[in-house]
Amino acid sequence: MNIHEYQGKAVLKSFGAPVPRGFPAFTTEEAIDAAAKLGGSVWAVKSQIHAGGRGKGKFKETTAGEKGGVRIAFKPEDVGLFASQMLGNTLVTLQTGAAGRVVKRIYIEEGVKIAKEFYLSALVDREQGRVAFVASEAGGMNIEEVAHDTPEKITTVGIDSLTGPTRADCEKIASAFGVSGAIAGQVLELIPKLYDAFTKSDMSLLEINPLIVTEDNKILCGDAKVSFDSNAAFRHKEWADLRDIGEEDEREIEASKYDLSYIALDGEIGCLVNGAGLAMATMDIIKLFGAEPANFLDVGGGADKAKVEAAFKIILADPKVKGILVNIFGGIARCDVIAEGVIAAVKAVGLEVPLVVRLEGTNVNEGKAIIRNSGLNVIAADDLEDAARKIVAAVKG
Repeated sequence: MNIHEYQGKAVLKSFGAPVPRGFPAFTTEEAIDAAAKLGGSVWAVKSQIHAGGRGKGKFKETTAGEKGGVRIAFKPEDVGLFASQMLGNTLVTLQTGAAGRVVKRIYIEEGVKIAKEFYLSALVDREQGRVAFVASEAGGMNIEEVAHDTPEKITTVGIDSLTGPTRADCEKIASAFGVSGAIAGQVLELIPKLYDAFTKSDMSLLEINPLIVTEDNKILCGDAKVSFDSNAAFRHKEWADLRDIGEEDEREIEASKYDLSYIALDGEIGCLVNGAGLAMATMDIIKLFGAEPANFLDVGGGADKAKVEAAFKIILADPKVKGILVNIFGGIARCDVIAEGVIAAVKAVGLEVPLVVRLEGTNVNEGKAIIRNSGLNVIAADDLEDAARKIVAAVKG
């Protein structure tokens, strides 16, 4: 679950991390009022969407101006102007895709005199089985280029969950920034606070880009990209107030109602699979044979008929889908139950695209018989390679 920058900063502030003052705004009038409450003579006007690269993004509408989704205003009237240009218009960044995202809220933040910008993030390092901090002295909007061109400028520090961040860990991060003295001291104070925010809030990602050093040598979190681990939602009732459904794909919202793991992609072959690893392998082999997956969809090990029917309907709701591959390995989930769900879904919504079904595992013969006797135009497959070849061939005509 993703949240907006201003919400992420509020979370960090609650754990004692330093952030610039700011107020969210949903209208031009609220933006002007926010600037007045902040005072000063410089304000940052920031589009709030669930995507990075806002500063370099471009609006589709010509009325939105040419300065991207993050702008600096030096007059109160410019705050109002930028707000009116951003709100209700579509911002396109490298992370949104060509469709972009409609800006429905903005963040007005006090101006900060920046001396240096660093990159800092915390994530779950699955290879080490611990939280890790990633730090670089090369902060700002081009961290992807830094990772590609000069990976030696990026330092990763794994944190022992039994001790939390040690002084040595924090010193490694300060060294990665190339700072010393009072600024290094602030880094040593900041890292434990961010670690607490990450672990106690059940985050899966925290990205601060940039982490700012001001001209008066103060550390500030200049941005906050926060993703929560949705598996922990049961113990975070407050997340309901942070969720912005308008930023989520309608199909992903529908999938969450049935506890389905669904992520929309840009390809043409819909995938219905049980198990995240098998789903990834299915997507990979589709690409291997020259096509693109339209989604990641894991119905889970305990999928029942209702879940499968819901999953099928969600896939078919994507107008880009030109074919569907069902790839089921029945362990806990029985192949006959999956087959019944597929048949029910096809009968409920109709089927105008090719469908390839590969079943293996518990009650596989019963499942294949259900598919075979359904009277539907379904292409059977013997294994994953056979299934991928058949669906790609069918989609490509």
